[in-house]
Amino acid sequence: MTDHHPTSATVGVPATALIDTAAISANVRALREHAPGAALMAVVKAGGYGHGLLTSARAAQVGGADWLGVAQLAEAVALREAGISGRLFSWLHVPGTDFAAALEGDIDLSASAPWALEEIAAAAAATGRTARVHLKVDTGLGRNGAFGDDFLDLVTAARRLEAAGALSVVGVWSHFAYADEPEHPTVRHQQEVFEEAVRAAERAGCHLEVRHLANSAATLTNPAVHYDLVRPGIALYGLSPVPRVGGPAAFGLTPAMTLTARLANVKRVPGGQGVSYGHTYTTPGETVLGLVPLGYADGIPRGASNVGPVAVCGRRHTVAGRVCMDQFVLDLGPDSTARPGDEVLVFGADPSGPSAQDWADATGTISYEIVTRVGARVPRVAAGTVSTEEDHG
Repeated sequence: MTDHHPTSATVGVPATALIDTAAISANVRALREHAPGAALMAVVKAGGYGHGLLTSARAAQVGGADWLGVAQLAEAVALREAGISGRLFSWLHVPGTDFAAALEGDIDLSASAPWALEEIAAAAAATGRTARVHLKVDTGLGRNGAFGDDFLDLVTAARRLEAAGALSVVGVWSHFAYADEPEHPTVRHQQEVFEEAVRAAERAGCHLEVRHLANSAATLTNPAVHYDLVRPGIALYGLSPVPRVGGPAAFGLTPAMTLTARLANVKRVPGGQGVSYGHTYTTPGETVLGLVPLGYADGIPRGASNVGPVAVCGRRHTVAGRVCMDQFVLDLGPDSTARPGDEVLVFGADPSGPSAQDWADATGTISYEIVTRVGARVPRVAAGTVSTEEDHG
């Protein structure tokens, strides 16, 4: 197991998330090979899934991403203000959103309801710019997007505003509900609903540049829905969206985040000693305890109490007792020679150590949550071909 020795950026720092930007770039290239006929939108929402917004965006573009995508407009504006160029898409908005800033930044926008079209059109009038709009159809996820006949009304409203010069309908798009289960019957059904929505938009006179439905899972497993553009998210960061089908290596992906900490304390205790709040763990015999300065305030799931996997000095261990706000404890065993300052590998790309998927399995969640919940107290340190400052996810 690789020992990530402290650098000037990490000496004295309790924990670090090392971001392998070269891995992100390589993952983009691998994803393009899975969808060679489509453009690729690298989804860098939620601070690049916890890897750092600017770091992830720049690394994705180095890897050849054609588009960047974020949910909330503030992140899209931040990317533009940081000098990120190219096509940029934002899709989750509420009434009162500053759409003028989006148009001034040449940011493509999603519309799921007439109110969004009206507010986007008002921003177009105020700025003198024509908005680029992607109409979202709810094909069965039951979340955002226009459902059923409401989508036809959305198209009609969009065409009216398009005729007035306020906007241009450049895309139709949707989200899968079960893409991580490629054989689920809803996958084919949503594809059929989506294709009918596209035909309806085209019949109404929309000249579409892009039709997009495929997330990471569909990009890797369902070529029939690649269309003009695919939108991988979690796979960009080297984690498998379909762990029951295959891990990262099966798809040519490399995990980009390695989360480590340094032992804050090491001490020998007798058998029968309760550990952490509530004494939910008791030492079976004389042993050595190690204190890890990471807790649920840093994104370590409290549900990882007594189950979270870590590695110290090349040996696997499990969280002993409850995860606290700022720290958790490890039972390192009676023969441990660990010392304060030794590295704790929480998860990373090293196949001999725990992975984000291991943490997800242990805590009953998905790898997406494990990486995105790593908190702002943990500095992101970029290593590879791209670096950026003040990017904490």
